[in-house]
Amino acid sequence: MSTPPDSPPFVQQLLMQAGQAMAQGMARWAAQQQAAPEPDGGAVGRLQRDLLASYGRLWQGMLQSGESRVPGAFVSAPPGDRRFSGRAWSDSPIYDYLRQAYLLNADYLGRLVEALPLEGEQERRQVRFMVRQAVEALAPSNFAATNPEFIQKALETQGESIRRGIANLLADLEKGRISMTDESAFEVGRNLAATPGAVVFENELFQLIQYAPLTDKVAQRPLLMVPPCINKFYILDLQAHNSFVRYAVEQGNTVFMLSWRNVKAEQGHLGWDDYIERGVLEAIDQVRAICRIKQINVLGFCVGGTLLSSALAVARARGDEPAKSLTLLTTLLDFAEPGEIGCFVDEKSVAMRETSVGQGGLLPGRELASVFSSLRANELIWQYVVGNYLKGDTPPAFDLLYWNSDSTNLPGPFLVWYLRNMYLENNLRVPGRLDMCGVRADLGRVDMPAFVLATREDHIVPWHGAFASSRLLGGEVTFVLGASGHIAGVINPAAANKRSHWINPQGLEQAEPEQWLAGAEEVRGSWWPRWAKWLKAFGGRRIAARSMLGDAVHPPIEPAPGRYVKERA
Repeated sequence: MSTPPDSPPFVQQLLMQAGQAMAQGMARWAAQQQAAPEPDGGAVGRLQRDLLASYGRLWQGMLQSGESRVPGAFVSAPPGDRRFSGRAWSDSPIYDYLRQAYLLNADYLGRLVEALPLEGEQERRQVRFMVRQAVEALAPSNFAATNPEFIQKALETQGESIRRGIANLLADLEKGRISMTDESAFEVGRNLAATPGAVVFENELFQLIQYAPLTDKVAQRPLLMVPPCINKFYILDLQAHNSFVRYAVEQGNTVFMLSWRNVKAEQGHLGWDDYIERGVLEAIDQVRAICRIKQINVLGFCVGGTLLSSALAVARARGDEPAKSLTLLTTLLDFAEPGEIGCFVDEKSVAMRETSVGQGGLLPGRELASVFSSLRANELIWQYVVGNYLKGDTPPAFDLLYWNSDSTNLPGPFLVWYLRNMYLENNLRVPGRLDMCGVRADLGRVDMPAFVLATREDHIVPWHGAFASSRLLGGEVTFVLGASGHIAGVINPAAANKRSHWINPQGLEQAEPEQWLAGAEEVRGSWWPRWAKWLKAFGGRRIAARSMLGDAVHPPIEPAPGRYVKERA
C-alpha cells in the first residue's frame, strides 16, 4: 500500500486495516455470487464490465486517431484537478494514454468502494480513505518516468531543475517535512500575528492577549476569542489585510485572544477538564476582571468552539452566566457527522491511544499535521512533491500554508478523552451525560444568542454537522453558511469582496439542512460584516477606548503575540 511521505504510524495502521476490510468485502461479494449468483454479477460485476468497455473505447480512440495517435479527451479529470492540465500530457499519445487510463482506474476504484458489501459505514469510510490515498499516491504525475512535465522542464533548464529538485528534497529531509511555502518570507510577530497588543495574563496552559484599540470609542463588553488548541491562534491574525482579529478591533471591540501553549512533556498530563477550567473559564474570568464587567462576548473556532461551548455549559451548571453572546465558527457539538477525521476514530484506534498516551504523554504536532495533510493529499502533499522535487520549483510565499506547517503538540489525556467522548461516542449532545469539571453538562442551558458559521466545502466540520450542532444550543441561533472550506471560508476578508454566504430568514425551523439551504438567500461577499453587525447588538453602550492594556493587577507581561505562540513543536 502506497502512503504519503512521512505518514504517522496510526495512519499506516488504518491503511492496513482498511486494506484487509476491502479484501474481505471482495471475498464476501464472491461468496454471495457463488451462493446466489446474479446474472450480471451484481453491482461489482457491472462495474468490472464497465471498466473493460471503457478501456476498449480508449484503445479504439487511440487506434482511430490518425497519425497523431493521441486519443483525445475520452476521460476528463474531475473539476479542479490540475495535475494533468499541462499540454505535455495531451501532446503525447503515451502520456495521454497513461493519464486517461489512470483516471479510469481511479473512477472504478471509487465506485467499487461504494458497491462492495462492507461492514457498516465506519468501515466504508476507512476504505474510502485508503483507496483515495492509494489512487492519489500512484498518479503518473508523481513519478519522473511517467510525468512529461518533468522531462520538459529538465530539457528546458538543461538539467538545472533536477539539481534544484534534489537540493529541495535534501533540505526537506533535514527539516523533516515537505515545504509548502517560502518560510523565509514570514515571521510570527513581524508580519504574522502582528496586531498590536500585550500579554496581560498567563499560566501553564495559555497566555491571554489584549489588543490595543483602533477606535476612539469601543463597546462596553469585550470579546474573547478561543482558537483551536490543535493549531496556533494566528490563523485569526495573519497579515493586516486578512486578519480577523484586526477587523474585529477596527469594528470598535476590545478584543482578547486565548493563546494556547504548544505543550511539552511537562504538560503531558493535562486533560479535557484542565483545558476547560484552567483554560477557557480562567480566561473568561480574567477578561471580566480586567474590564470590570459581569458578562462578555465570546467566540470559538473549531475545537476552540467545542471547548468554549463545554465551558459555558459548566458555568451555567454552576449558576454563572458569563457570556452575553456566543459565536461559533466551523464547530462540532453533535459529532454524528464527524467529517473525514471520523475515519481515524474507531474503538480499536482509540483504545490504542488510551494505552499509549491516555495516562500521560504527547501526540507530536508533526503527526497531527500529517493526518490533516493526508485528508487532502493531492493539495497538501503530492503537488509539492511534484513541484519541489520533480520540477525543482520553490513554493511561493503563502501565509496560510506557513501557519499550516507550524504544528502544535497535544497532551495525551486531553486527546483520548476528546476522541472517545466526542468522535466515538458523541456524548456531548446528550444532556447530563458528560461529567466535566465536576458537573453534568447540558448544552441546552447554553442559552445566550448565538451566531453559528458553517462552510459549505468543509471536510473537517461538515456543514450538516454544524447545522445539527447549532440545534443543541438553548438560545436564539443565527445560522450562516459560508462558501469554501474549513479555513478559507472563515478567513474571508470583507475588503476582498470574495465568495458568498447564505442566510435563511426562517432560521432553523426546517428539520433538515438541505431544506434550510433550499430556502436560503445567497449573499455575495464575506460574512464578516454580517457578524460585526450582529455582535454590535450585544456590545452594550459605547465607552472611551482604554488608554492602557490590562490593569493594575494585570500589567502587560510582554508584547503580543507573546512567546507561547512562537514555540515550535
